[in-house]
Amino acid sequence: MAETLLALEGVRAGYGGAAVVLDGVSLEVREGESLALLGRNGAGKSTLILTLMGFTELVGGALRWRGADIGRLAPHLRARRGLGWVPQERDIFASLTVEENLTVARREKDRAGSPGRWNLEAAYGLFPRLAQRRAAMGSHLSGGERQMLAIARALLTNPALLLLDEPLEGLAPVVVDELALGIERMTREEGMTLILVEQHADIALPLTQQAIILERGVVVHRAPSAELARDAAALERYIGVNLRPA
Repeated sequence: MAETLLALEGVRAGYGGAAVVLDGVSLEVREGESLALLGRNGAGKSTLILTLMGFTELVGGALRWRGADIGRLAPHLRARRGLGWVPQERDIFASLTVEENLTVARREKDRAGSPGRWNLEAAYGLFPRLAQRRAAMGSHLSGGERQMLAIARALLTNPALLLLDEPLEGLAPVVVDELALGIERMTREEGMTLILVEQHADIALPLTQQAIILERGVVVHRAPSAELARDAAALERYIGVNLRPA
């Protein structure tokens, strides 16, 4: 059985004082597994990602990485352990070229000291558009190109687990399709361990193996992604009409 990379045990977290957003969240992510994190706006999805990276206040429960408690570990130390993060804001370096954005983040080896799977060639193979735009400044990229660059840059740190916080939000359908294809290649061909936060269940579920639904900071439903995709009643109850526009 694959190793459990990440485990949350009754996690309560928020933004200080009484502002607790996550209330008793428990989940596991095994090596090579992909997880869709679903829920309405304000359900706590992004707060969960920020909690994994160490940007919220953990007020209860435990957060374990390969069995070790990392609940009080600083964000940069979590990244060194193997957590990769692509925030909603993308945060690329506008004054650097595409290739400079990638090389500044590059780590040649993974956390075990082995040669990392992800290098410039692999990143360009995943997103050919970046190869075509390698000399373009970050400030000259489209929204979709910036998102591709943000994902590729995170991959070049050779993370053990990649966190994607709504990577498809606000993008044109044709760009969504291109990015979704890249995510599918990461999970199905490369075996990337991944947590995908996404508003649209019809996009997220085909790209992942497992799914959980958050509601007001609580896990209210969990199932294999393929099973949840067939469960119209659960999707309607917990997410509502939240399908990708035609």
